[in-house]
Amino acid sequence: MVRVLIAGLVAMVIAVVIGPTFIDWLRRAGVGQQIREEGPARHIVKQGTPTMGGLLILASAIAPFLLLSRYTMPGLALLFATVGCGLIGFTDDYLKVRRRRSLGLSGRWKMLGLVLITIGIGWVVGRVGYLDTEIYFPVVDVNIDLRWLYYPFLFVVIAGTANGVNLTDGLDGLAAGTSAISLLTFLAIAAISWIRSGPPGDRSSNYLDVAIFAAALIGGVIGFLWFNAFPAEVFMGDTGSMALGGAIAVLAVMTQTEVLLVFIGAIYLIEALSVMIQVASFKRTGRRVFLMAPIHHHFEMKAWSETKIMVRFWIVGAILCTIGFVLFYRYYLSFKR
Repeated sequence: MVRVLIAGLVAMVIAVVIGPTFIDWLRRAGVGQQIREEGPARHIVKQGTPTMGGLLILASAIAPFLLLSRYTMPGLALLFATVGCGLIGFTDDYLKVRRRRSLGLSGRWKMLGLVLITIGIGWVVGRVGYLDTEIYFPVVDVNIDLRWLYYPFLFVVIAGTANGVNLTDGLDGLAAGTSAISLLTFLAIAAISWIRSGPPGDRSSNYLDVAIFAAALIGGVIGFLWFNAFPAEVFMGDTGSMALGGAIAVLAVMTQTEVLLVFIGAIYLIEALSVMIQVASFKRTGRRVFLMAPIHHHFEMKAWSETKIMVRFWIVGAILCTIGFVLFYRYYLSFKR
């Protein structure tokens, strides 16, 4: 457990220490946020704020993970998915900055990148002994083997979570705070699974590596949040939001708790659903359900302050993550025995 604590603390210290220098470098390089014209009017003051802060999160988390990791396949799979999704986001951010507009990488290229990441994670699932194509549903206590359907399901989990976190990243501190809460929940799940996995061995090392990675990412996110809290000095950009979404999704896969993402990733699901509902309603009826989507902008249009929205989303996210953790503790531990 010492490795887990050290990973989190080192990542946080790295982010806080190098953060000011990194932000200054982004500012000098002209890496500024491009604001959507159709977004809330008061966001125009954020134009030019340094972005691509996700690089700070990744650098801060990867360094202690590589230092403390047991280099198991689940741990390396998490690293692969996080960096892979981060690269997709980085390409998107780079194109936005270069073109000086809010449109970056096209959707088809994003989906192609996510498909390749899904293939890689699917290969790991087939190689790791305790992972399989079965999905466990708590409460009803049912275990269903999806067989080949598991791989399309895996794509939905990874792509859906990555894009959900991306949509959530619209207010200062919102995506970083909710992601830290989700990651902390998965850290608790991985740590308990490691403790309950018995004598040291492959299974024990797998869960330990997952816990180390989660802790390192939490440290990096908290260190980043120091500069991202309102009023933000830096934005994580798609680099950070896509990376965090990919990490959260694959943490669910590596802990065999994909179904619990309904609770642990509920904020991202709500944000994504609000966009889908808005688009579907407007196309069918010409009317909008929300004042603006994603839903956090709806509350902005109702004159809620950014900090009020952020804190309330954090509270709701924490409550839902607690429900997810309780379900894990009540059902999954007995299922894994």
